[in-house]
Amino acid sequence: MQMKCTRLEILSKQNLHCFCSLLFCSCFHFFGCRLSLRSASGFTVHRGNPISLLPVLLISLCVVNAAKYVSVFNIGLQNTFVYRWNYFLRALLGLIPLAGTVFLWSAVFKERGGGLHGYDYSSMIYYYLLTILVSNLVVPAEDEWQIAADIREGQINALLTKPMSYLAYRLSIFLSGRLVYTFVTLPPIALIFVYFRDYIVLPTDPLTYVLTAVSILMAAFIQFFITYSLAMMAFWILEISTIVFIVYSFEYFLGGQMFPIDIMPTAVQAVMKWLPFYYELFCPVAIFLGRLKGADLMQALAIQTGWLLLAWMWARFMWQRGLGHYQAVGG
Repeated sequence: MQMKCTRLEILSKQNLHCFCSLLFCSCFHFFGCRLSLRSASGFTVHRGNPISLLPVLLISLCVVNAAKYVSVFNIGLQNTFVYRWNYFLRALLGLIPLAGTVFLWSAVFKERGGGLHGYDYSSMIYYYLLTILVSNLVVPAEDEWQIAADIREGQINALLTKPMSYLAYRLSIFLSGRLVYTFVTLPPIALIFVYFRDYIVLPTDPLTYVLTAVSILMAAFIQFFITYSLAMMAFWILEISTIVFIVYSFEYFLGGQMFPIDIMPTAVQAVMKWLPFYYELFCPVAIFLGRLKGADLMQALAIQTGWLLLAWMWARFMWQRGLGHYQAVGG
C-alpha cells in the first residue's frame, strides 16, 4: 500500500505541474502576450485567439486524467501478478464441478431419451464450458473484500486526498486483475475446450462475435458495479460477508451458472429477464450459442444496457452516502 501511495503522489504532482503550466500559459495568451509551451502531452500553444486554446487544455486534461488511471492499472497488474499461482490453482479446482456436471446431465439425458428445451447433451456441455470461460472474464475476484478493507482499516483516507475518483481507481484495479486472471487461467480452460472439442460448434455469423463481446463487456461492468456497491456497506457495518454471500447465491442460481435459464418455465423466464443476474453471465453465453436472436436479442441488449447504467448510478450513490456517513463519524 505504501508503494501505491508513493507512486500516486508522484503522479499527482506531475499532473498538477502540467495543469498549472497550461493554465499559466493560457492567462498570458488571453492577455495578448507571446508565449509558447510544449506540454507533457506533446501539444504546442501559440499566441492567438483565446478560444483556440480550449481544445488544447481539454485534450491535455484528458491525457493527464487518463495517465493517472493507467498508472493505477499498471500497479494493479504488478500486485495481481504476485498471486498468479493462486489463480492458476483456483482455475484448476474450479474445473472439478464441471466433472460432476458432465455426469449429472449425462444421466438426465439418458433418462429422458431426448432433448430438453432445445438442448441436447453436447450443447448442454458446451453451455457449461462457455459459462466457465465467461465467468473467468467478468467475475470480480476479491474486489469487494479489498474495498471493504480500505474502508474498515482507514486506508481510504490516503486515497481521498488524491485528485482522482475512487470508483475509477477501483475500476482500473479490477480491469488489471481480470487481465492477469484471464491470462493465468487460460491454459487449463483451453485444455478443457480441447478435450470437449467434439461438442464445440462455433457461430458462422461474425456479428455474433461482436455482440457477444459487447455483452461480455457490459456483464463485467455490471458485476463490478454491484460488487462495488456491496463493498460500500462497510461504511455502516463492520462485516459485509453475510450480505455478499447472499447476493452471490442469487447470482449463482439466477445468473445461469447452475443451469441454463431458458430451461425454466416461460413465466419464470419472463421475470428473470428483468433482473440484473440474467445479464451477468447467461446473456452473453446465450448470444454466442444463438439462443437469443432478432427482437429478443435487441431487447436483451437494451435491458442489459439499462442495468449497466443503473448499477453505475447506484455505485456512485452508495459512495456518496457512505462517504457522508464516514465523514460524519470522524473517519
